[in-house]
Amino acid sequence: MLTRRCSRRAVLASGAALALATALPASAAAPQAHTAGRVRRNGDTWEYSWPGIYFEGRFQGTGVGVVLDDADNDYDIQVDGATVATLVTPGRVTHWIEDLPDGEHEVRLVKRTESTWAAGRFGGFRAASGGTLLEPPRPRQRQIEFIGDSYTAGYGNISGTRDCSANGGVNRNTNADLSFGALTARRLDADYQLNAFSGRGMVRNYNGTDPGTDFRTYYERALIHVEGDVWDRPASWQPGAVVIGLGINDFSTPLNPGERWATSEELVADYTEAYHGFLDLLRARYGSGTALVVSATHVDGSGRFADAADAIVRERRQAGDDRVHFWYYDDPRLDRMGCDWHPSRADHEIIADLLDGFLATIPIDW
Repeated sequence: MLTRRCSRRAVLASGAALALATALPASAAAPQAHTAGRVRRNGDTWEYSWPGIYFEGRFQGTGVGVVLDDADNDYDIQVDGATVATLVTPGRVTHWIEDLPDGEHEVRLVKRTESTWAAGRFGGFRAASGGTLLEPPRPRQRQIEFIGDSYTAGYGNISGTRDCSANGGVNRNTNADLSFGALTARRLDADYQLNAFSGRGMVRNYNGTDPGTDFRTYYERALIHVEGDVWDRPASWQPGAVVIGLGINDFSTPLNPGERWATSEELVADYTEAYHGFLDLLRARYGSGTALVVSATHVDGSGRFADAADAIVRERRQAGDDRVHFWYYDDPRLDRMGCDWHPSRADHEIIADLLDGFLATIPIDW
């Protein structure tokens, strides 16, 4: 049996040699952790696939173990608010953080990457010898849900270069915990979900790929790759605001021969109808008090995305739903130096500033 350990000061960077690991205990106790993400209990573990899923715990002692089974994703482990380890596709492990000052500590595990094709598994936190697990942190009073594509997922945001082929690829350069949604939620002291799927649109995916599917195909799922899966939403998940960012992939590339829309006008009409249906779903799920924020940004010179999103919101409000809002974000400071011209880490900070300011202007029942 192998073991993986690191001191409080050790931080594993992407591409660094991974330490050894302990096999996931077959009889692990039920996880003691707080999470707000779309997770599914499977025996003594939690399974999940959306980006940015996080688990929070508390313990007394000088060390903590994090039990994982995931060969696809990258994770950060944070203790008392500081990142102490980055695990790159860790596999089946118990990763130990040791040499902490003896006392009460908070621990947080966060999934940095997307895994639309596979589920990760978390088996809970373990107290080091002589320590004990404490009751997990209480759920936060505020909740916010983010729905979107690669921008929402934080795709390639920590790259620093638009071509990521030579520095580890998209996954090694993605950190959903530094996306604008996660940043905004922490500023608001809110629990959050990042329900994002790169390359997917409301009715059309990037460059017309995977016709017959779109973001709505997967939204209801806890496990994205499991066809027909439906997330069992707990009654406790009742976000005060839902921020939707779908349209970049619908409109950022020209229509290809053979797609079902002959003209951009037909695409806009289909997008508009589908968006209204999606907002109907959210309104039925969360009720009339939740603020629904329809966002748009600059993707090409046509303005079709922003114009269509703005028109949808105006139609909803004219029909009597004054809790639907339009938020357009752009800023000359955005450098789009993430992978493949995506927002950089600095851009996500700017967007979070813009969103934080916008949310302060609308009524939200926190």
